[in-house]
Amino acid sequence: MANPMEQFAIEPIGAPMAAGGFDLSFTNSALWMVIALVTISAFLFIGTARPQLVPGRAQAAVEYLYEFIRSMVRENVGPEGMRYAPLIFALFIFVLVCNLLGLIPFVGAFTPTSHIAVTFGLAAIVFVLVVIVGFARHGLHFFSLFLPEGTPIFVAPLVAGIEFVSFLSRPFTLAIRLFANMTAGHVLLKVFGGFVVALGSFEALPYVFGLVPLGVNIALTALELLIAVVQAYVFALLASIYLNDAVNLH
Repeated sequence: MANPMEQFAIEPIGAPMAAGGFDLSFTNSALWMVIALVTISAFLFIGTARPQLVPGRAQAAVEYLYEFIRSMVRENVGPEGMRYAPLIFALFIFVLVCNLLGLIPFVGAFTPTSHIAVTFGLAAIVFVLVVIVGFARHGLHFFSLFLPEGTPIFVAPLVAGIEFVSFLSRPFTLAIRLFANMTAGHVLLKVFGGFVVALGSFEALPYVFGLVPLGVNIALTALELLIAVVQAYVFALLASIYLNDAVNLH
């Protein structure tokens, strides 16, 4: 059975490149992120190229997906947060497509969101946005986020410290949640896929031994499809909730 961690190996494509001591080679991870961007662009272009009053399937799909994110931002941030809906939508659809592309069989698909470097980069965008918006809207009053109103004075330092550490941990938890779910799911798929080959090679009752892990793998694939969608939604939802702190404080 092949090593289930081999599927996460970053491999350069073409000639290696370096500058200033940094490796700038174009890799399989970068390739699949480009494929994700091309897929998203094609989806949005096809759905909005010829808008109609009565939308077709492609237009309806784009409109439903975008309105779904707008509604989520409106519910969690309020009217003031609608200006940030395009960014939340961009994060959502990029994570969603990267997750789904990694499940395509037989084409050597790679899941960029299975690497914490990618997920932390996306989480850092959210964190920096929250800080910038918070200080731009509230100035130094933004620090009141770390001391909820009505906190007794004798526990204020403890509460403020806990809130500050919790705030700083947001990009890490946001990144690790997505990375861990994608990695764990793909490892399970690889392991049970290896069981299909290994157990199915027995001379006696090969179908009995091979079909059991095959059935499990089919169920895991369906579960991974669900997780790919749910994790993209959770990422966008938490980004909206964090943005609400910057816009409305507590």
